[in-house]
Amino acid sequence: MQIKNYRLIIFTVIILLILFVGFQLKEDTKNKNLKETFSQADLQYGANGEDVYELQGRMKFLGFFYGDVDGQFGYNTLKSVKYFQSEFGLNVDGIVGPKTKLKLWEATKAWAPTEGWKAIPSTAGNAGGNAGGNAAGNATSGNNDSLPPSSRLGVTDNDIRLMANAVYGESRGEPYKGQVAVASVIINRVKSSKFPNSVAGVIYQPGAFTAVSDGQINLTPNATAKNAVQDALAGYDPTGGCIYYFNPVTATSSWIWSRPQVMTIGKHIFCM
Repeated sequence: MQIKNYRLIIFTVIILLILFVGFQLKEDTKNKNLKETFSQADLQYGANGEDVYELQGRMKFLGFFYGDVDGQFGYNTLKSVKYFQSEFGLNVDGIVGPKTKLKLWEATKAWAPTEGWKAIPSTAGNAGGNAGGNAAGNATSGNNDSLPPSSRLGVTDNDIRLMANAVYGESRGEPYKGQVAVASVIINRVKSSKFPNSVAGVIYQPGAFTAVSDGQINLTPNATAKNAVQDALAGYDPTGGCIYYFNPVTATSSWIWSRPQVMTIGKHIFCM
Protein backbone atom coordinates (compact mmCIF):
# COMPACT_ATOMS: atom_id res chain seq x y z
CA MET A 1 0.00 0.00 0.00
CA GLN A 2 2.86 2.36 0.85
CA ILE A 3 4.52 1.66 -2.50
CA LYS A 4 1.28 2.41 -4.32
CA ASN A 5 0.89 5.72 -2.46
CA TYR A 6 4.51 6.56 -3.18
CA ARG A 7 3.96 5.98 -6.91
CA LEU A 8 0.83 8.14 -6.84
CA ILE A 9 2.75 10.99 -5.23
CA ILE A 10 5.52 10.74 -7.83
CA PHE A 11 2.97 10.68 -10.65
CA THR A 12 1.20 13.74 -9.23
CA VAL A 13 4.47 15.65 -8.92
CA ILE A 14 5.38 14.82 -12.52
CA ILE A 15 2.00 16.05 -13.79
CA LEU A 16 2.33 19.29 -11.81
CA LEU A 17 5.82 19.84 -13.22
CA ILE A 18 4.58 19.31 -16.78
CA LEU A 19 1.76 21.80 -16.23
CA PHE A 20 4.14 24.33 -14.70
CA VAL A 21 6.64 24.02 -17.54
CA GLY A 22 3.84 24.36 -20.11
CA PHE A 23 2.54 27.50 -18.42
CA GLN A 24 6.03 28.95 -18.22
CA LEU A 25 6.65 28.30 -21.92
CA LYS A 26 3.36 30.03 -22.78
CA GLU A 27 4.33 33.07 -20.69
CA ASP A 28 7.84 33.11 -22.18
CA THR A 29 6.32 33.08 -25.68
CA LYS A 30 4.09 36.05 -24.81
CA ASN A 31 7.02 37.95 -23.36
CA LYS A 32 9.17 37.12 -26.39
CA ASN A 33 6.47 38.42 -28.73
CA LEU A 34 6.19 41.63 -26.72
CA LYS A 35 9.95 42.12 -26.74
CA GLU A 36 9.85 41.81 -30.53
CA THR A 37 7.31 44.66 -30.66
CA PHE A 38 7.17 47.18 -27.83
CA SER A 39 10.12 47.98 -25.60
CA GLN A 40 9.83 47.43 -21.84
CA ALA A 41 9.19 51.12 -21.09
CA ASP A 42 5.68 52.19 -20.06
CA LEU A 43 4.08 54.68 -22.44
CA GLN A 44 2.14 57.67 -21.19
CA TYR A 45 1.13 61.20 -22.05
CA GLY A 46 4.05 63.18 -23.47
CA ALA A 47 6.00 60.15 -24.71
CA ASN A 48 7.27 59.94 -28.28
CA GLY A 49 9.23 57.65 -30.55
CA GLU A 50 8.97 54.21 -32.13
CA ASP A 51 6.88 52.66 -29.37
CA VAL A 52 4.25 55.37 -29.75
CA TYR A 53 4.27 54.89 -33.53
CA GLU A 54 3.51 51.21 -32.98
CA LEU A 55 0.91 51.97 -30.31
CA GLN A 56 -0.95 54.32 -32.65
CA GLY A 57 -0.62 51.93 -35.59
CA ARG A 58 -2.09 49.00 -33.68
CA MET A 59 -4.84 51.14 -32.14
CA LYS A 60 -5.72 52.50 -35.57
CA PHE A 61 -5.87 48.96 -36.95
CA LEU A 62 -8.57 48.17 -34.38
CA GLY A 63 -10.48 51.39 -34.97
CA PHE A 64 -9.71 52.93 -31.59
CA PHE A 65 -7.45 55.65 -32.98
CA TYR A 66 -8.04 58.17 -35.76
CA GLY A 67 -5.62 60.69 -37.11
CA ASP A 68 -1.96 60.75 -38.05
CA VAL A 69 0.36 58.04 -36.76
CA ASP A 70 3.01 60.55 -35.74
CA GLY A 71 4.76 59.00 -32.74
CA GLN A 72 3.52 61.69 -30.34
CA PHE A 73 1.52 60.60 -27.27
CA GLY A 74 -0.82 63.58 -27.13
CA TYR A 75 -4.24 64.17 -25.62
CA ASN A 76 -6.18 62.34 -28.33
CA THR A 77 -3.88 59.33 -28.10
CA LEU A 78 -4.47 59.37 -24.34
CA LYS A 79 -8.26 59.34 -24.87
CA SER A 80 -7.94 56.46 -27.32
CA VAL A 81 -5.81 54.42 -24.90
CA LYS A 82 -8.32 54.96 -22.09
CA TYR A 83 -11.18 53.91 -24.35
CA PHE A 84 -9.29 50.77 -25.38
CA GLN A 85 -8.57 49.94 -21.73
CA SER A 86 -12.21 50.39 -20.75
CA GLU A 87 -13.43 48.12 -23.55
CA PHE A 88 -10.94 45.38 -22.70
CA GLY A 89 -11.56 45.35 -18.95
CA LEU A 90 -8.20 46.90 -18.07
CA ASN A 91 -7.36 49.54 -15.50
CA VAL A 92 -8.29 52.83 -17.18
CA ASP A 93 -5.25 54.94 -16.33
CA GLY A 94 -4.06 55.96 -19.79
CA ILE A 95 -0.68 54.32 -19.17
CA VAL A 96 0.38 51.66 -21.65
CA GLY A 97 2.08 49.16 -19.36
CA PRO A 98 2.67 45.38 -19.74
CA LYS A 99 -1.00 44.36 -19.43
CA THR A 100 -2.22 46.93 -21.95
CA LYS A 101 0.61 46.06 -24.34
CA LEU A 102 -0.18 42.35 -24.12
CA LYS A 103 -3.91 42.86 -24.68
CA LEU A 104 -3.20 45.15 -27.64
CA TRP A 105 -0.72 42.69 -29.14
CA GLU A 106 -3.18 39.79 -28.76
CA ALA A 107 -5.91 41.81 -30.51
CA THR A 108 -3.68 42.94 -33.40
CA LYS A 109 -1.68 39.87 -34.39
CA ALA A 110 -2.62 40.54 -38.01
CA TRP A 111 -1.23 44.09 -37.91
CA ALA A 112 2.03 44.94 -39.62
CA PRO A 113 3.52 48.33 -40.52
CA THR A 114 3.14 49.21 -44.18
CA GLU A 115 4.79 51.78 -46.40
CA GLY A 116 3.53 55.24 -45.61
CA TRP A 117 1.88 54.24 -42.33
CA LYS A 118 3.77 56.93 -40.40
CA ALA A 119 2.90 60.59 -40.76
CA ILE A 120 5.44 62.82 -42.47
CA PRO A 121 7.77 64.52 -39.95
CA SER A 122 6.25 67.98 -40.44
CA THR A 123 3.00 66.81 -38.83
CA ALA A 124 4.64 65.07 -35.89
CA GLY A 125 5.29 68.10 -33.70
CA ASN A 126 1.83 68.76 -32.27
CA ALA A 127 1.64 66.39 -29.32
CA GLY A 128 -1.51 67.94 -27.89
CA GLY A 129 -3.46 68.78 -31.03
CA ASN A 130 -4.42 66.52 -33.89
CA ALA A 131 -1.74 63.96 -33.08
CA GLY A 132 -4.31 61.32 -32.32
CA GLY A 133 -8.03 60.81 -32.50
CA ASN A 134 -11.09 59.88 -30.53
CA ALA A 135 -11.63 56.12 -30.48
CA ALA A 136 -15.35 56.72 -30.02
CA GLY A 137 -15.47 58.04 -33.55
CA ASN A 138 -15.51 61.79 -32.89
CA ALA A 139 -12.32 62.92 -34.60
CA THR A 140 -11.07 66.42 -33.95
CA SER A 141 -12.21 68.97 -36.49
CA GLY A 142 -10.05 71.03 -38.78
CA ASN A 143 -8.05 68.25 -40.43
CA ASN A 144 -10.42 65.85 -42.13
CA ASP A 145 -7.64 64.64 -44.42
CA SER A 146 -6.22 62.71 -41.45
CA LEU A 147 -9.28 60.49 -41.17
CA PRO A 148 -8.96 56.95 -42.55
CA PRO A 149 -10.95 55.96 -45.63
CA SER A 150 -14.48 55.11 -44.56
CA SER A 151 -17.18 52.94 -46.03
CA ARG A 152 -20.93 52.92 -45.47
CA LEU A 153 -22.08 53.83 -41.95
CA GLY A 154 -18.75 55.47 -41.24
CA VAL A 155 -16.81 52.25 -40.59
CA THR A 156 -13.22 51.96 -41.74
CA ASP A 157 -11.58 49.30 -43.88
CA ASN A 158 -10.08 47.83 -40.70
CA ASP A 159 -13.58 47.70 -39.17
CA ILE A 160 -14.79 45.71 -42.17
CA ARG A 161 -11.91 43.26 -41.88
CA LEU A 162 -12.55 42.85 -38.17
CA MET A 163 -16.26 42.24 -38.78
CA ALA A 164 -15.44 39.58 -41.36
CA ASN A 165 -13.17 37.88 -38.82
CA ALA A 166 -15.97 37.96 -36.24
CA VAL A 167 -18.59 36.64 -38.65
CA TYR A 168 -16.30 33.82 -39.77
CA GLY A 169 -15.32 32.93 -36.20
CA GLU A 170 -18.90 33.05 -34.92
CA SER A 171 -20.97 31.64 -37.77
CA ARG A 172 -19.01 29.82 -40.45
CA GLY A 173 -21.05 26.78 -41.42
CA GLU A 174 -24.28 28.71 -40.88
CA PRO A 175 -26.49 29.55 -43.88
CA TYR A 176 -25.52 32.76 -45.66
CA LYS A 177 -28.55 34.55 -44.22
CA GLY A 178 -27.36 33.60 -40.76
CA GLN A 179 -23.90 35.05 -41.39
CA VAL A 180 -25.43 38.32 -42.61
CA ALA A 181 -27.56 38.27 -39.46
CA VAL A 182 -24.47 38.04 -37.22
CA ALA A 183 -22.90 40.99 -39.06
CA SER A 184 -26.17 42.89 -38.64
CA VAL A 185 -26.15 42.32 -34.88
CA ILE A 186 -22.68 43.89 -34.71
CA ILE A 187 -23.90 46.91 -36.69
CA ASN A 188 -27.06 47.20 -34.59
CA ARG A 189 -24.97 47.20 -31.43
CA VAL A 190 -22.74 49.98 -32.75
CA LYS A 191 -25.89 52.03 -33.39
CA SER A 192 -27.39 51.24 -29.98
CA SER A 193 -26.66 53.41 -26.93
CA LYS A 194 -26.49 50.22 -24.86
CA PHE A 195 -23.19 49.19 -26.45
CA PRO A 196 -19.83 50.73 -27.42
CA ASN A 197 -20.13 52.99 -30.44
CA SER A 198 -17.31 51.48 -32.50
CA VAL A 199 -16.99 48.15 -34.29
CA ALA A 200 -13.87 47.19 -32.35
CA GLY A 201 -15.50 48.23 -29.09
CA VAL A 202 -18.55 46.05 -29.75
CA ILE A 203 -16.60 42.99 -30.89
CA TYR A 204 -14.01 43.13 -28.13
CA GLN A 205 -16.44 43.99 -25.34
CA PRO A 206 -15.55 41.45 -22.61
CA GLY A 207 -17.69 38.33 -22.87
CA ALA A 208 -19.66 39.55 -25.88
CA PHE A 209 -18.51 37.08 -28.53
CA THR A 210 -17.29 33.50 -28.17
CA ALA A 211 -14.93 33.91 -31.12
CA VAL A 212 -12.97 36.51 -29.17
CA SER A 213 -12.85 34.37 -26.02
CA ASP A 214 -11.59 31.23 -27.78
CA GLY A 215 -9.31 32.98 -30.29
CA GLN A 216 -11.28 32.17 -33.45
CA ILE A 217 -11.46 35.91 -34.14
CA ASN A 218 -7.90 35.53 -35.48
CA LEU A 219 -8.87 33.00 -38.17
CA THR A 220 -8.70 34.16 -41.78
CA PRO A 221 -12.26 34.77 -43.05
CA ASN A 222 -13.46 33.32 -46.34
CA ALA A 223 -15.25 35.15 -49.17
CA THR A 224 -18.68 34.22 -47.78
CA ALA A 225 -18.02 35.98 -44.47
CA LYS A 226 -16.67 39.05 -46.28
CA ASN A 227 -19.71 39.20 -48.57
CA ALA A 228 -22.03 38.83 -45.57
CA VAL A 229 -20.45 41.89 -43.97
CA GLN A 230 -20.79 43.90 -47.17
CA ASP A 231 -24.47 42.97 -47.51
CA ALA A 232 -25.13 43.92 -43.89
CA LEU A 233 -23.40 47.26 -44.38
CA ALA A 234 -25.50 47.81 -47.48
CA GLY A 235 -28.63 47.62 -45.32
CA TYR A 236 -29.69 43.97 -45.50
CA ASP A 237 -30.71 43.03 -41.95
CA PRO A 238 -32.57 39.70 -41.82
CA THR A 239 -32.96 40.09 -38.02
CA GLY A 240 -35.06 43.25 -38.17
CA GLY A 241 -32.80 45.11 -35.73
CA CYS A 242 -31.81 42.41 -33.23
CA ILE A 243 -28.91 43.09 -30.87
CA TYR A 244 -28.48 39.60 -29.39
CA TYR A 245 -28.21 36.03 -30.64
CA PHE A 246 -27.35 32.69 -29.08
CA ASN A 247 -27.13 29.01 -29.78
CA PRO A 248 -29.78 27.28 -27.61
CA VAL A 249 -27.73 24.07 -27.54
CA THR A 250 -24.57 25.62 -26.13
CA ALA A 251 -25.87 28.71 -24.29
CA THR A 252 -24.97 28.71 -20.60
CA SER A 253 -26.53 32.04 -19.62
CA SER A 254 -30.04 31.92 -18.22
CA TRP A 255 -30.37 35.68 -18.81
CA ILE A 256 -30.19 35.37 -22.60
CA TRP A 257 -33.35 33.25 -22.58
CA SER A 258 -35.24 36.20 -21.08
CA ARG A 259 -34.65 38.36 -24.15
CA PRO A 260 -37.59 38.75 -26.58
CA GLN A 261 -36.93 36.22 -29.34
CA VAL A 262 -37.59 37.35 -32.92
CA MET A 263 -36.50 34.49 -35.17
CA THR A 264 -34.28 31.47 -35.60
CA ILE A 265 -31.78 31.34 -38.45
CA GLY A 266 -29.71 28.19 -38.69
CA LYS A 267 -28.56 27.27 -35.19
CA HIS A 268 -28.93 30.77 -33.75
CA ILE A 269 -31.89 32.46 -32.07
CA PHE A 270 -31.92 36.23 -32.64
CA CYS A 271 -33.49 38.47 -30.05
CA MET A 272 -33.92 42.03 -28.82
